[in-house]
Order: sequence, then structure tokens, then C-alpha cells
Amino acid sequence: MRLLKRRWVRVLGGLALLLVLGVSVALATGWTAMGTTATGDRLARMQASPQWHGGHFENPIARQEPPFFTTLWRWITAGSPHSVPASPPPMVARKASEFAALPADGLRVTWLGHSTLLVEIDGRRVLFDPVWGERTSPFTWMGPRRFHAPPLALDDLPPLDAVVISHDHYDHLDYPTIQALARRDVRFIVPLGVGAHLTYWGVSADRITELDWWGEHALGDVRLVATPARHFSGRFLNDKDKTLWAGFALVGPTHRAFYSGDTAMHPAFTDIGQRLGPFDVTMIESGAYNQAWADVHLGPEQAVEAHQMVGGKVMLPVHWGTFDLALHGWTEPMERVLVAAQAAGVTVVTPRPGESVSPLAPTAPSRWWPSLPWETEAQSPARSSGLPPKTGLTPAAG
Repeated sequence: MRLLKRRWVRVLGGLALLLVLGVSVALATGWTAMGTTATGDRLARMQASPQWHGGHFENPIARQEPPFFTTLWRWITAGSPHSVPASPPPMVARKASEFAALPADGLRVTWLGHSTLLVEIDGRRVLFDPVWGERTSPFTWMGPRRFHAPPLALDDLPPLDAVVISHDHYDHLDYPTIQALARRDVRFIVPLGVGAHLTYWGVSADRITELDWWGEHALGDVRLVATPARHFSGRFLNDKDKTLWAGFALVGPTHRAFYSGDTAMHPAFTDIGQRLGPFDVTMIESGAYNQAWADVHLGPEQAVEAHQMVGGKVMLPVHWGTFDLALHGWTEPMERVLVAAQAAGVTVVTPRPGESVSPLAPTAPSRWWPSLPWETEAQSPARSSGLPPKTGLTPAAG
């Protein structure tokens, strides 16, 4: 009996060791991609921010945290049968020669999938939230996988005036992409604290500009302004809200553009419009929503309202159509955006991944995605909490 017990102890001990080794190897494969935390002068600048409280960044409106285990169970057991396309969605493959010249009218936006955007405005080129990686994960072997290939090769990107990161989540800050862009002579403009990841990955500190909300950086005569957002941050278990999140406005001598970053609804959209708008084009996060996390994402209907609040003229919905990051069908965000936009009289453009749009001469929405079942706002609401009355109904002046 004692011999049998010792054998079982050895077996269980061996299995435990294998489990520990397996977890260790798994973590090691993604350790560098997880980034690092701020120290020294960078941390001191973060601590001086009005958004820094109790050792981390906070939203002015507290977010309601969904029950962890209930949400996890829903994530595992629920969800649309159409959350992933049956085949790669159509895209427009692009090449370097197509970006050799700047747009004649001074404004062009190329949607490269999810929230990756190349904005050409008043003689400047800005790349937002570049993600060329296969997965939104620190690991190459697990995590949400792309629906479609990148429409433009990284090496085919034109000369850039800036690379802008809205926050440090994996679907916006991609380690292999940053590694590739670090070889270019380009400035990285990020919210407070995000520069720690970049320097850890080899970007020289003198090429990084970190901004608090309402901070700005000049790209010649184009102002790039970090704007308030209502979200969160973190790349591992120990760094939640240790870096800031933001939207960004591009204010040129002739044209203006606004990118929301990831955000829930908040009253400062009106302030953004009054201080920096109106905008010729807005690029608003419209996908990956659910009522359980409505305090960190907008959802389609609130995305249209945010566009109105900042004083947008043409809306380009982003943060959809490339990765499975929610429980809704992959086409649902656009179906609901179009319904809400029609009711509000908002002009929407719907480029395929890789397609460029001219906001000054917008074309009618093109329904390039398949017709699939989807849930309406009444069936699956996504409304942020803690808002003053009529927050989404007060457009910016102008």
C-alpha cells in the first residue's frame, strides 16, 4: 500500500511539474510581447496627471465592472453563430505606388482593418493603431485570429509623420508591428505610460512623445491632440490601468479629423467638438460591444451619437470586421450603425478593408458584407452607465 501511495505521489508530482513547466513555457513565449511597466521620470509624469488616482489611471465616470464568472461563462457558452465569417471577407489589396502622392483635396482615410487607419491630412500622414500581427494576443499560437490578411504590406507604407497608439490593448498595440515600425525614422505619439512598452521593444526614447488628455504635438502645421476617452488598459494580470487611454484629433489649417480610440459614452465628446471641431471625418469605435462591458465600449448607436456630439460631418465606423472580440455577429455593428445613422441623418462611409475614402466627397454606403442574422438595439442593448441626462443628444456647436 505504501509503495502504491508513493507511486501515485510521484505521478501527481510529475503531472504538476509538467503543468508548471507548460505554463512557464507558455508565458515565456509571450513575455516580451506583454511589455513592461513605467519607472523613473516616466512614472513621475504619470503620477502628476489629473487622471492618476491611487496608483492607476481612472475615468471621470466610474465604470461598472461586470461579474467576472458570469461574464466568463457567457463568453464560453453564448455568442452569435456568425461571430466569425465563413470565408475571408472581401478586401482591397494595396501597394506602395498608390500612396506615392498625397490626396489632391488634402484629406484621405484608408481603413486597413479593425482600428488601423492611415490618415492623410493637409500634407501629413498619420498611422493610427497599427496591427499587422496575425493574432490580438501576446502569443503566436492562441488568441483571436485575423479574418483577412493585411491589405497593405508594412514595407509598402508611405513615409509617415507619426504613428499614434490610442492605448495598450493587444488589438491596438501589436508587438511585431511595433518591432517593424521601430526600424523607420518615425515619431510615436502615445498616451501617458505607453512609451514604456515601446522603449522595452527597442524604440529609442527620443522618438516617443507621451501625452495626457488635451496635450498636443505639432506635425508641422497640423496639431495632434490627445482627447479624453472612457476605457481601461493593461496587457497582463498586474498592470490594469497602469497606462492611459485616449482618442485623438487632427487639426490642420484646412481639414480636421477625429479618432475616438476605444471608449464608452462620456460627456467630454461635446467638449472635444467645441474645442477642436467640427470634423470633416470621424473614425468611431463601433464594434466589440455588450451591455456587460458598456462602460468601456460605445456600441453602434452610441457611436453615432458620439459622432454628432463632436460635430462630425462624415462617419467612418471602425473596430469591427477583423477580429472576433465580442458575442455579436461580425456584421452586426455595421447593420446597427446604418440603422442609427439613417434615423439621425448622419452620413456614413463603409469602405472594405484596404479601401480609401475621401470624406470631402463621400460615396453612398456599400454593403460589401454578407446578409446575416443580427440583433437590434432592443434585442441586445449596449448603453453606458453613469451619464447625465441627454448626454448623447447634445451635439457640439458648429
